[in-house]
Amino acid sequence: MLAQLAFGLLAMTICLPSMQQWGAIFGASQARVQLTFSGYVVAFGALQLLYGPLSDRLGRRRVLLAGLGLSVLGSLLAALATELTTLTVARVLQGAGTAAGTVVGRALVQDLFRGPDRTRVMGWVGMTMGLCPPTATLVGGYVHVHLGWQDNFVLIAALSLLLMVAALRWLPGRPTRPDAVAAADATAHPWWRGLLSSYARLAREPEFLLYVAVLALTTAAFYAFLSGAPLVLGSEGVGPERIGWYILFVPLSYIVGNFITTRLVRRLGERPIMWIGQGLTVGGLVLVLGLGLAGWHTPLAFAGPLLLMGAGHGLLMPPSLAGTVGVVPALAGAAAAVGGVMQQLMGAAGAYAVGWFGHQGPVNLALLMLSLTALAMWAQVMLFRRPARRT
Repeated sequence: MLAQLAFGLLAMTICLPSMQQWGAIFGASQARVQLTFSGYVVAFGALQLLYGPLSDRLGRRRVLLAGLGLSVLGSLLAALATELTTLTVARVLQGAGTAAGTVVGRALVQDLFRGPDRTRVMGWVGMTMGLCPPTATLVGGYVHVHLGWQDNFVLIAALSLLLMVAALRWLPGRPTRPDAVAAADATAHPWWRGLLSSYARLAREPEFLLYVAVLALTTAAFYAFLSGAPLVLGSEGVGPERIGWYILFVPLSYIVGNFITTRLVRRLGERPIMWIGQGLTVGGLVLVLGLGLAGWHTPLAFAGPLLLMGAGHGLLMPPSLAGTVGVVPALAGAAAAVGGVMQQLMGAAGAYAVGWFGHQGPVNLALLMLSLTALAMWAQVMLFRRPARRT
């Protein structure tokens, strides 16, 4: 399950070191090279909306195998690409295939775990996801230098086949909605009508919508950090070769926050954990803002306090993810899809908003991230006005 969840992020980031040289290799502009990444991300987000409800109706294994098969096809096509258009199409196919693992993995948490155990598992998922991008980038760079950029795609194809074997061996083949009503629904209506009815059902659940809002707005604040941090650090004299070390502060503390969640959720419960997470997030951002207004424009004055934000997000995300798939258990796949897509869309919006302001120092970025966090806190207040779920 953890491997399926991490696989999409691994395939997304393993070729980042190679992208620096694709422009020269293919005789193309860097803007065209960036389309290989954007195409992957768009397909990775959009296809989750299809895979989610289909996995509720047809079973997790069938949908996952179809996605992994598409990943194999896209990866092999990328490895054989001799011009950039083919590589871009191949990356789109890759993203469309790996999206299945993200949806099915999240839905399986709902299928297999209950109550605090679900949140604990989401914490372990968060730790795995936090480790994935830096690990994939290191592996991808090593493979690129010693074997060639094509072999990164061969590696992804091989991992896809390995995950297919694992799915055939351990995942149940039956649908996750075995009750009579669900079975009748599956046979009485076309698949697309069932897909739309699943999303309409979720849209009528205020609790689900509020969990998604917390999840998506928290992600938007993180994406704003990723997009804006190089600008802030650059204004403080940090060159490209050193920026990654300061950005790493947040993923590392995020992993720590997820680990703390796995240890405390049974004792404290999900709601106190989420409030502590919001408190740490706001505290870190207010500290960045205060130091910036006081004229402390140094890399450590910016990145150091954000250790609190990373830990806060590590406390917030596992219960938020568990909440999205737990409101309507029979539609866990569709719920995971909506959550994943909204994370991508709001994350992209947060990153785009960074470009609206100048970033000579951390003040404007801190204000933007505080604004997004305030909206997430408002959604959380509205959520916790409702009675606690019984699972």
